[in-house]
Amino acid sequence: MLKVSNRIASMELSPTLGMSQKSRELKDQGIDVINLSVGEPDFKTPDHIKEAAHNAIINNYSYYSPIPGFLELRKAICTKLKRDNHLQYTPEQIVVSNGAKQSILNVIMSVVNPGDEVIIPSPYWVSYVEIVKLAEGINVFVPAGIDQDFKITPEQLEAAITPKTKAFLFSSPNNPTGSVYSKEELKALAQVFEKYPEIVIISDEIYEHINYIGSHESLAQFDEIKDRVVIINGVSKGYAMTGWRIGYIAAPLWIAQACTKLQGQMTSGASTIAQMASVEAFNGDQMCTQEMKTAFKQRRETAFKLLSEITGFVIKKPDGAFYFFPEVSKLFGKKWNGQTINNPTDLSLYLLEEAKVATVTGEAFGAPDCLRLSYATSEEIMTTAISRIKKAIEQLN
Repeated sequence: MLKVSNRIASMELSPTLGMSQKSRELKDQGIDVINLSVGEPDFKTPDHIKEAAHNAIINNYSYYSPIPGFLELRKAICTKLKRDNHLQYTPEQIVVSNGAKQSILNVIMSVVNPGDEVIIPSPYWVSYVEIVKLAEGINVFVPAGIDQDFKITPEQLEAAITPKTKAFLFSSPNNPTGSVYSKEELKALAQVFEKYPEIVIISDEIYEHINYIGSHESLAQFDEIKDRVVIINGVSKGYAMTGWRIGYIAAPLWIAQACTKLQGQMTSGASTIAQMASVEAFNGDQMCTQEMKTAFKQRRETAFKLLSEITGFVIKKPDGAFYFFPEVSKLFGKKWNGQTINNPTDLSLYLLEEAKVATVTGEAFGAPDCLRLSYATSEEIMTTAISRIKKAIEQLN
């Protein structure tokens, strides 16, 4: 009997994309479903960035690019890192890929051998786990609940390190929680990493521009560990360019070279048109990122007020990104029409069926007591969605 490889058979489908698919299927049936499951800004790509893409087409940027990306784009990324983050990189340390997800996969596949351990704070972004599994690595989860703002402590980090630890992978601002590590918190983690020079540190900073509490802080700022830190970033969230598929790494040269080697056998260079648009994103007017952040912040305030009124939701106001991650275990055991809510997956499906609102179960993020809701949509739509959720939960008994 013909069947897929073990690596594919063992891989989980993306719960976020799965819920979006269910939402689309219901919409195709004419059902009014509001989708709060997807992490995608509802803003349009800014005009000056679209104009740069148009110019790239007119100027015949239609041939293969260098595998790690056009030199012009890699220079623009270095300028951005110096301007925004006070970090010094050379173009040779930058590799541009088809989205930040590929950037993460490139790094993990380049440094993790079968049996190597990768420490991942929990809650985590859904794809981290499956990417490590593809590399035949071992996921080591360090849980941090709502009581500690979903952020791990230095003591937890050090307790998770073993002789098999090869990498550490996390995000700040975090998806799904919206938590943001402060400079002091990052420094405390860096002091732990100083003791273990064999660990590669992968810092997913894709939500850098959606930070409501101050300037963005990166683990790469600490000189003692910078030669082991890989920054993951891109244009999808900060510039409303999810479909353009441009992500990048800023990394030690040996890792950048390894990722270029891998990418050369997988996808080659990213879209030339999207790359030239990204040059303008990094070099052009940055007011668009501020305007979007201001809008997200207002939506956050509105959503926080409304979600706080829902019985059974324990809410923390997020410091970044565009998600709420309520703790919902108080609703477990409640029923409606003979249906029992035993976990967040049950609750997410109930809200889809009863409230016609798509959310994502916290189990997908390693948090079996939580639910993720995106507020990357208009205030009007969001207000309607939360009203539906509140009504549906009030029906439970």
